[in-house]
Amino acid sequence: MHTPEVTSPSANRPRWDDHDWAPLPPLSEDLDVELCVVGLGGSGLSCISEALALGVASVVGIDRHDVGAGAAGRNGGLLLGGPVDFHHDAIERLGRDRTLAITALTEQERDRIARETPGVVRITGSLRIAADAGERDDCARQYDAMRADGLPVERYEGPEGTGLLFPTDGVMQPLRRCRMLATALRERGARLFGGTPATSIEPGRVRTESQTITARHVIVCVDGKLERLFPELLSSVRTARLQMLATAPELPLRFPRPVSTRYGFDYWQQLPDGSVLLGGGRDLVLEDEWTTDDSPSAKVQEYLTRTVRERLGVRGEITHRWAASVAFTDTGLPLLETLGGGVTVLGAYSGTGNLIGAVLGRGAARLVLKGDDSLVAPFRD
Repeated sequence: MHTPEVTSPSANRPRWDDHDWAPLPPLSEDLDVELCVVGLGGSGLSCISEALALGVASVVGIDRHDVGAGAAGRNGGLLLGGPVDFHHDAIERLGRDRTLAITALTEQERDRIARETPGVVRITGSLRIAADAGERDDCARQYDAMRADGLPVERYEGPEGTGLLFPTDGVMQPLRRCRMLATALRERGARLFGGTPATSIEPGRVRTESQTITARHVIVCVDGKLERLFPELLSSVRTARLQMLATAPELPLRFPRPVSTRYGFDYWQQLPDGSVLLGGGRDLVLEDEWTTDDSPSAKVQEYLTRTVRERLGVRGEITHRWAASVAFTDTGLPLLETLGGGVTVLGAYSGTGNLIGAVLGRGAARLVLKGDDSLVAPFRD
């Protein structure tokens, strides 16, 4: 792949991987537990955390790679409240009550993540900047709908452009959050294993390459490539590739809060050290990006390079280029289903898994272990 302006970049390594971490050990023995969680991203870790809080004595979590190795540790680090759609579009698609319920749950989850993993979250507010007159009109519709429902929003005009400011939104270091949470879960008694792909998942049993986990409950928390694990979901979910780049630090800081534009297809933030992280461009080569290949592509990376130089005016060296797989649904709602008589599957967050995935992970634990659907009901048809 041609990657212009990059001198010895880390091969598909996210900018977030900036601290020491000892990978989880692989599973090396058969286990008999109450709960097995497959997938150790944000939703899987949240599921395990809730299960422990509910008093489950024996919990094991496995991952094909490691903690936060998928989209959970490779995304843009944005903590934006609400459903996938903008508020006015979500009302049209889901109804007002449902939209407001999802918004409230994600707002609460942002606060929970900040408490659970101190130092990971910064409440900065976020901007939606209009790319053209049509998007300015759409921002006006979003503003009116949010104000009518008493949600925090302000009109904005500044160096980034014209649009909306959402003062309660935030950002986080997603990979650090996953690793901190995994460390805390192990200290609470959960057994977590990396380098342990599930080769077969069925009610009461998860088989790996060499071992078998017998479990009273099995919950699969996987976003991208979910249809590879469960081909019966091919008609419900579709995997896409999301791509990002990062630059070397550039001071003084020019972007105090994250920005999205072009209806959310492009997004960026600047870290406190001055590094700029930019993602987007998927819609410009859409058919190419419906793929389970999660390595960066030349076309999108070239677009991101032009954008960071020409639109953002950032001149620092490009140090990282990376990609991640996420799954989308036609409805914009995540998938949460019980398959095969007893395996609960959740994922397909349509690119907004940081908050919604955490809510659903905790909600799946409550639903499966206690029959409590209070967290998952707004997301289910």
